[in-house]
Amino acid sequence: MTTSLPSTLPWLVLIAYGLFVWRLAPHRVGVAGFFGGGDEKGTAPGLWLLVASAAISWIFAKSIANSAGLAQAFGLSGAAGYAFYYLSFLTAGVVIYIIRTRGGDASLPAFLARKYGGFCAKLFVAAIAIRLFNEVWSNTKVAGLYFGDEGSGAYWIAVAAVTAFTVFYTWRAGLRGSLLTDGGQMILAAILLAGVLFVVLPEVAARGLPEIDGATSMAGWTFAALALVQVFSYPFHDPVLTDRGFITSPRVMLKGFILAGLIAGGFIFLFGFIGIYGRLMGFDGNPSLAVPASFGLPMLLVVNAIMMTSAGSTLDSTFASTAKIAARDWRGRDATPTEAQMRFGRRAVLIIAVLGNLPLFSIYLGAQVGPAVIAATTISGTMVMGLAPIFLLAFLPGAGRWSFHLAFWPGLALGVIMTLEGALGVAIVPAWVDLGVGKYADDLGVNVWGLGLCTAGYLAGCVIGLAVSNRARDEAAEAVSA
Repeated sequence: MTTSLPSTLPWLVLIAYGLFVWRLAPHRVGVAGFFGGGDEKGTAPGLWLLVASAAISWIFAKSIANSAGLAQAFGLSGAAGYAFYYLSFLTAGVVIYIIRTRGGDASLPAFLARKYGGFCAKLFVAAIAIRLFNEVWSNTKVAGLYFGDEGSGAYWIAVAAVTAFTVFYTWRAGLRGSLLTDGGQMILAAILLAGVLFVVLPEVAARGLPEIDGATSMAGWTFAALALVQVFSYPFHDPVLTDRGFITSPRVMLKGFILAGLIAGGFIFLFGFIGIYGRLMGFDGNPSLAVPASFGLPMLLVVNAIMMTSAGSTLDSTFASTAKIAARDWRGRDATPTEAQMRFGRRAVLIIAVLGNLPLFSIYLGAQVGPAVIAATTISGTMVMGLAPIFLLAFLPGAGRWSFHLAFWPGLALGVIMTLEGALGVAIVPAWVDLGVGKYADDLGVNVWGLGLCTAGYLAGCVIGLAVSNRARDEAAEAVSA
């Protein structure tokens, strides 16, 4: 059974998608719109534009494929587990609301610079730059597979075309272009999903949910528990989400984030039924390819369009966020953006578009990045586990540079260890760390114990900070009295 679209049909889908987005994208915006998403009059985006943009920007092509794959492997627990990641909207929304209303900060890096110092803010920006790098290849890969087998000529042409087109309109319109195209892309994706479910759900209802043995079901719930642990840190290293937390009023933002999380999480959960159908039918391999192919060309075209839409919306948001962190966040710019910054941001978009696709060439070195699409989520979430106390406990007395470093570096070290485990294929973490059942027990154990370690480090930093502050105050008092 072929899982690629025949003939010229996928290119017709790509052309239709391109024309659709081209009609939505503004051809020119000012500096404020490029970085802040406002219209020509400086008006902030409305609630539903924010909701649509935030939701579709987190319905990644890789997330859709992951949801279907996990549901095929574990049943409902797999689909629910991946949907749990969308509780990140609530975590991010509440924290950003507090940061904006109490501190008046215009971005997360600005908050970190004020609270922990400029060096800590730069460490954070470097961490989210890695996240943006991963978003490029992991989404272009999933989209490219609908045009041909990995490494084929059609595959590479599709990857280049999707990347180049998205770079072009984002280079011109920045965040404003991303927001406006996201609105249309969200509506299109919802319509296409409804079409898929109309075909798949009646068969699932007739056959019933697949039988899942106890060990497999528990393995799925182990992954779900991992997602619940990571939502306390995961959203903060994704500027695609957090940048949207500063473009409307705090009240509109919080309401929008809650609605977007419900919509995007529901979308991902429902798409998991493609994987459940694949398990019922005994399909092997990627269900987001195999299941549509089993229904014939029309369904494959619909799912291809969904993947194009989700990949494009994530890519343009990734490029817009890259422009901002390169031109403004890294340099600590809180003043009004300038034309020079916009030019610098545009160059950064071109650079990450090229560098971000380089991992796809690993197939010529004997490596496969396919399994890494899911691993990129869990491992990147592990690396930044220290961000949970850094943002959630920032109100504690004594919190400062010591707290940041004693929370940030242990999480990063554990993430590197998990990366080495996957790359080398050997167990580095001792078995007693594992929690739960199955392949994600190692990840869950590392994240639970690691989060505890990072939190303990943060609290120790608060104690050190208070001690240093008290000592400095006593020395100042002695100097005055002398």
